Amino acid sequence: MAMADVKIINGEIFKDNRGQISSINKFSLLGMKRFYVIHQKSTKIIRGWHGHKHEQKSFYCIKGGFTIGLVKIDNWDKPSADLKAEIIHLSESDSKIVCVPAGYANCIKAEREDSILIVFSDKLFGESVTDSVRYESSFWVNWDKF
Repeated sequence: MAMADVKIINGEIFKDNRGQISSINKFSLLGMKRFYVIHQKSTKIIRGWHGHKHEQKSFYCIKGGFTIGLVKIDNWDKPSADLKAEIIHLSESDSKIVCVPAGYANCIKAEREDSILIVFSDKLFGESVTDSVRYESSFWVNWDKF
């Protein structure tokens, strides 16, 4: 991956006659202060670009699938239009979590209807709101091809 400070931690999927357990045993919740769950009904809605100077986030797909774009912001007031977005696919069949450090913007698009994504954050909601920067969803990526 080109963005060396973004980490993808692969997890495990255990199946038997009782069902399935998906886990990320190498992911530490230490430092996380909250989580929220995105229930994405449509594949036509794009969430983002949404950036944070100080907040770290981690993304894990619970159901369906998501395409996540990540861009390391070079100038928060006027970012370069030619920044390269890293595209990552998450799905319920892959037990992996994407850990994004502060200084990035993310954009999220469901690959399937009724997809569910859990997001972990190292900031409380009030801290996150004051550290939130938004850009047009079409700024770095043509989402029509995803």
